[in-house]
Amino acid sequence: MRFLDRMHRDRVAVAAALLLPLAVATILLPWRGSIANTDVALLLVVAIVAVAADGNRTAGILSAFSAAAWFDFFWTVPYQRFTITRHTDLETTVLLVVVGAAVSELAVRGRRARRVVVRDSSYLEALRTTSALIADGRDEREIIGHVQAQLVMLLGLRAARFEQGRLLGHPPRLTDDATLAWGKVRWDIDQYGFPDEDVELLARSGGRTRGRFMLTPVPGSAPSPEARRMAVMLSDLVGAVLAGAAARSTVG
Repeated sequence: MRFLDRMHRDRVAVAAALLLPLAVATILLPWRGSIANTDVALLLVVAIVAVAADGNRTAGILSAFSAAAWFDFFWTVPYQRFTITRHTDLETTVLLVVVGAAVSELAVRGRRARRVVVRDSSYLEALRTTSALIADGRDEREIIGHVQAQLVMLLGLRAARFEQGRLLGHPPRLTDDATLAWGKVRWDIDQYGFPDEDVELLARSGGRTRGRFMLTPVPGSAPSPEARRMAVMLSDLVGAVLAGAAARSTVG
């Protein structure tokens, strides 16, 4: 599902990259005798920025070349031909491409940096709130319920439940290295997304399995490797809590 959404966004971005500079270049044509070419070039840069703001590098660079081409075709002599005869127009066209490519790269890096900040903040908050519950000595059922909610949020799940005691069946397993083991097969989550099966995430401590979370994913969804590693860490915290509860029960 996420892959299809990304494909749709990419197609929209590419269409905008091709059409938006053309629209800007043609809308201004009635004022061709009164508007300086440099002003038109600046407006085309605004169109490039609008396309690049989505963070799609390919679309941003494509919009830069589209802007340069339509600037040449409509706004440089001879008109309606992909020919440039004036040195200043040639410089402006080249600058459109250079500036557009630079703006696209900055937009991609900025969007990536924002995603990293938001992602890391959410991961740290999940870890902080879970650790706070453990430090406060809350009941293990409350901690498990909290972690279930965190797993749903982090992995974009439909649901999550916890099973303790005898673990039945051999469902796909989210392993300690955040990959998916399905029998003897390693399922590539990044490429194919989650399968249409409940996925097992073990809660371990001291080399022993204390229970498992059964994750019901959205088929085809592909949470990041960082999100999957955080899910493993949270599950291991639950394993440690259950191990501590078992130790106290034995002593008691």
